[in-house]
Amino acid sequence: MEKPEKIKKDKKAVMLGMGLDGKDGHTRITKGDNFCLLGGSEETHERMTETVIKVNEKLQAKGKRLEEVSTSEFTDILMESSK
Repeated sequence: MEKPEKIKKDKKAVMLGMGLDGKDGHTRITKGDNFCLLGGSEETHERMTETVIKVNEKLQAKGKRLEEVSTSEFTDILMESSK
């Protein structure tokens, strides 16, 4: 009896940002290739957007994808990007 071929699953990583300070009644959602940002005040949502863009720029400069970095490397990149 033959064993069924194993299906190789591609690893996928996504940054998820949730702003909880939105009180103005607007629903803010911003999506990208590897991120989804939900909610927040205008200021908070803008800051989350700037941060994920900077993270993606730093990843691109390193020649890596989000799926390829370790948790500690991601944390370092995120801390640099959120300043």
